[in-house]
Amino acid sequence: MKLTDSQRWMFICVLAVAGGLVYLLQPILSPFIVAALLAYIFDPLADRLEDKGMSRTGAVIIVFGIISALVMVLLLLLLPKLGHQVQVMVKTIPAVITLFETKAVPWLEVNLGVSLASFDWQSVRQILSGNWQQTGNVLKDVMNSIGQSGIALAAWLANLVLIPVVMFYLLRDWDVMMERISHLLPRNVEPKVNLWATECDEVLGAFVKGQLLVMTALGAIYAVGLWLVGLDLALLVGMLAGLASIVPYMGFIIGIVAAIIAAMLQFNDPTVLAWVGLVFIIGQMLEGMVLTPLLVGDRIGLHPVAVIFAIMAGGQLFGFVGILIALPVAAVIMVLLRHLHDGYQRSSLYGESKPKPDSPASSDMNADDSVAAGKEVAGD
Repeated sequence: MKLTDSQRWMFICVLAVAGGLVYLLQPILSPFIVAALLAYIFDPLADRLEDKGMSRTGAVIIVFGIISALVMVLLLLLLPKLGHQVQVMVKTIPAVITLFETKAVPWLEVNLGVSLASFDWQSVRQILSGNWQQTGNVLKDVMNSIGQSGIALAAWLANLVLIPVVMFYLLRDWDVMMERISHLLPRNVEPKVNLWATECDEVLGAFVKGQLLVMTALGAIYAVGLWLVGLDLALLVGMLAGLASIVPYMGFIIGIVAAIIAAMLQFNDPTVLAWVGLVFIIGQMLEGMVLTPLLVGDRIGLHPVAVIFAIMAGGQLFGFVGILIALPVAAVIMVLLRHLHDGYQRSSLYGESKPKPDSPASSDMNADDSVAAGKEVAGD
């Protein structure tokens, strides 16, 4: 793909204008970006319904019904229970610190020679308890501040209503918009850009439509399993383990440690720990043998470290809007870097290693050539 000078300047200007608009319009972009991401995630489902003979609008309405049902379940069932479990966890923080002080600290002092006798555990207990109390009241404080300002309340409600409206139109016209964007591209670069766009969709889809589903499924498996064990903090620990599963094995480690501590404080029975371990072992087996092959497959998604760095960099540069666009931008950069790497290996800068004249490979080649020449002479 060769670009003319005018095309290069056009693409540079488009990127500069797009970046400037994102920077200047950050306060109003959040609902539009959230709606676009949701439309991207649910577009394959709408396409499948459309392939079965439904109209595009009818398929979008069914998708909206499914999303609305999921949101209602989350609001009516999960959020109240999660808030209750956060309060339970806040009350157990002093007991966790006491357990660490009486069990872990003596072991560290005996086996590692670390002296923590002068450490003020009471201050740590008060600080952590106070911070968790503040964390548990964040939603209440936000709602109070919103209620005290009519303008903030109106803006919050407008954004809340705007997301499903924008998502509906984007989801309905998604394929049409992609086709029109393709027709706007210069004809000499359109095939290459379409190839890159397809690869970006595979990379982003492998994570958003695959890894996030795996994380959600693992969180549900851990939460249900710990609930069957009888753990009071089952939902909270399950969600924590599911979110941490963005990094391989991190969810398993964080989840099982948190579940063991919660089980020890609640039951004070070592036999329960075996059931807790069984829940996480089953979760890991299902992830490796069922969830990842089924939901992610052989597609190569974003590396966990790249995901973490992209989200942090996006938040640092553009705030909440940067967090929302971090993964799509990271997918595009990953595809471009992959093509740059392939082009570099095919270029004269990379070159190819050739055997030296004195090397064994060169000697063997010369010997083979001599034998072949001798056979030709003999044949003549």
